[in-house]
Amino acid sequence: MFPLAKTAMNFTARGIRQAAVRQCHHEAGPNFHQKYGNMLLVSGILFCGSVWTYVATQTGITWNLSPVGKITPKEWKEV
Repeated sequence: MFPLAKTAMNFTARGIRQAAVRQCHHEAGPNFHQKYGNMLLVSGILFCGSVWTYVATQTGITWNLSPVGKITPKEWKEV
């Protein structure tokens, strides 16, 4: 079992070294979220708000928020 653990540690150390080398040579430019994150968030909020405004005002849906006093039981009919 020891050789297997030693090999696994070697692969882990090699992977860490390779990741460190890749990050050293990486450009320090802004990533996607830094460039477009706020713009996407604001546009999503505007889109969602405009859709809900349309649905609430133009589709003719009756918004029955409370059924109290609106539902009356029907008379029981015996056959």
